Amino acid sequence: MSQSTFYVHQTAEVSPEAYVGVGTRIWRQAHIREYAHIGENCNIGKGVYIDAHVNIGSCVKIQNHASIFEGVTLEDGVFVGPHVCFTNDLAPRAITPAGKLKSADDWEITPTLVQYGASIGAGAIILCGITIGKFALVGAGSVVTRDVPQHSLVFGNPARQHGYVCRCARRLTNIRTITDKVIGWCEVCGQDCHIEVDQ
Repeated sequence: MSQSTFYVHQTAEVSPEAYVGVGTRIWRQAHIREYAHIGENCNIGKGVYIDAHVNIGSCVKIQNHASIFEGVTLEDGVFVGPHVCFTNDLAPRAITPAGKLKSADDWEITPTLVQYGASIGAGAIILCGITIGKFALVGAGSVVTRDVPQHSLVFGNPARQHGYVCRCARRLTNIRTITDKVIGWCEVCGQDCHIEVDQ
């Protein structure tokens, strides 16, 4: 890995055991842990924390002060807004039942997947063990506690579905279901968006 192929601000901390792809930019005070994998042409904002073994695809944008913990995978083209927090343990404790401080080996990591093109709004909290589908849109401040189907618009605490969005992230109208597809009209793109229903 040659640092000349990507940019790291002088105040950022990137483990030499992390992989960073060509064209990626890592801004001030970001912290990238060992064995994290970041693809090409990503933008990692100020104060972002990317934990060990996190897997991030290419063309991903992570805004300031987001926290992405071990067990999280972000596929290509994902947007993570400022102050988003991913969790990774469904039963977190600082101490063991015997009262000793837990070590890294005591944590039970539960994986989380954010699929291609999905967007997560500012300040959202993502419970571990879920999948956020392709091109889904999670509203700012939401608490996501269950899987989010592709192209779904979800928001609230807990987050609930409130419609569908196009690949351009605009809300779809004239929603109809035909066999195994949901179809909605995008005013911005001027065409129908065809969404396969998650099985």
